[in-house]
Amino acid sequence: MKRLVIALFMLAGTMLGCAQNHFNIPAENYAEKVKVLGVAPILIDADSDIVYPQKELLIPLIAELNRKYEPLLVRKLQGTGNYYAVTLLADEPQQLFSSLVARREKRDDANTQYNKYFWKKDEIGDYIKKNRLDAVMVVVVSGLTKTSKIFSSNLLTSLETNFNFLTMTAQIVGPDGTVLWEYPNFRGRLLPYYPLVNLQYPDFSESEANVSRKTEVRFKSLDGIRRYLELKKSDMLFRETPEPEVYGRLFDEITSLAKHSIEKQTKGATDGKTQTSAEGAQKTVPAAEVASPAEPAKAGETPATAPK
Repeated sequence: MKRLVIALFMLAGTMLGCAQNHFNIPAENYAEKVKVLGVAPILIDADSDIVYPQKELLIPLIAELNRKYEPLLVRKLQGTGNYYAVTLLADEPQQLFSSLVARREKRDDANTQYNKYFWKKDEIGDYIKKNRLDAVMVVVVSGLTKTSKIFSSNLLTSLETNFNFLTMTAQIVGPDGTVLWEYPNFRGRLLPYYPLVNLQYPDFSESEANVSRKTEVRFKSLDGIRRYLELKKSDMLFRETPEPEVYGRLFDEITSLAKHSIEKQTKGATDGKTQTSAEGAQKTVPAAEVASPAEPAKAGETPATAPK
């Protein structure tokens, strides 16, 4: 029993140790490279797997809510203390999506399905340089159909079938097109990947009322989707806060994974990676570039149709 407890502690320590760096390059290198971070307006992949019957009304609704809550993501990133500046960029999302995105792929990593995006190298490099940034965070909302099990409100019945979701992904891209960080990212731990919203629901009430074994899957109303996404988070005393529950939860997850340790920057200074001038001003000496190119498609995977 004692050996089992020790083994569990060692395993937990290993997992926590691996979980410290969610970047595609060493965190120290990222800290040296990225001091000024831009946040692009949240993009919507309208050509992704969105099967909502009123799609032409859903897209503007999501675009409106994205714009409403983008400043919250910026504030959370500023709160990490990892950057000299975090700037929300003023661009038209649909036009920006068309100009920056090269293609999308539906991925399945660690039993988690999501849409991965690849960028036009020259275009995103010009975009970063034009805005005088070190890197840009690009967040994309897209549609995804996947199998999920949903329980009734009383937890007595459930339905496991395909549901259509809106999901959110994020990447931090450097001026050479290198993906420095991405969400979801499964480096070193299991990741809870929450959807933005499930566009469908099982109608347990109807099947119960009709004494039917078949449960129909229906689409949520536009008003219901809006109310769900605008639902406010409650504090420890169950009081309503100004922060939206769903966007806040996703932004917290993104921010926690995009945060690097300040201690590593301090350690870098003691290792001779910084120099101090006669006036006492500190000058950073850039570290060697070690970033790898954006991840190619996995063997055997068929890329989805390139977004229009």
